[in-house]
Amino acid sequence: MKLNQSFVKYDMNGKSMVIPLADADFHGVVQGNKTVGVILDCLSQDTTEEEIVSALCDRFDGDPAVIRADVADVIAKLREIGAIE
Repeated sequence: MKLNQSFVKYDMNGKSMVIPLADADFHGVVQGNKTVGVILDCLSQDTTEEEIVSALCDRFDGDPAVIRADVADVIAKLREIGAIE
């Protein structure tokens, strides 16, 4: 899976955003924290949910089970708006 080409990641003031381009069906901005930024960085190329979890575990201290649940939640929300291929 990876970020749909109709969406771009934008970082500003420590926040990461997903912004749809004109051809996207979703019209709005999704804002997240640094963790969401790492997830979006991983989604810039074809990746798996497990690879994203591993990248977050390498970068942040935390319970892997909680990180895994958070990644699943973010991915589900991105799928809901059509931001993931």
